[in-house]
Amino acid sequence: MLATLTSKGQLTLPKEIRDRLNLDAGAILDFQIQADNTITARHVQPDARRIRGLLKSPHAAPLTVEQMDEAVSKHLRDKHSPSQAGRKSAGDDRHRHQHPAAPVAQR
Repeated sequence: MLATLTSKGQLTLPKEIRDRLNLDAGAILDFQIQADNTITARHVQPDARRIRGLLKSPHAAPLTVEQMDEAVSKHLRDKHSPSQAGRKSAGDDRHRHQHPAAPVAQR
């Protein structure tokens, strides 16, 4: 199966692969380059470490919807900025995927 790399360094996995691996939008893949330049990819299941820091102290003042929307927008801007595109982190799966930012719902 073939896939074409875009000018932004992105590719679309063929449907047969997405179906066989049961991949949906937002799925995280871990890529490895073998000694013979073969690339392998495996589906990474999220674990509890990915949500570390999600819950705040019960004594903290609640955030408004606008504050939450702004925080999400900032996170996505920071995460998908061009300076992050070449980032390599050998032991940290959280930074190994790149996907388009999902739109933030306006309320």
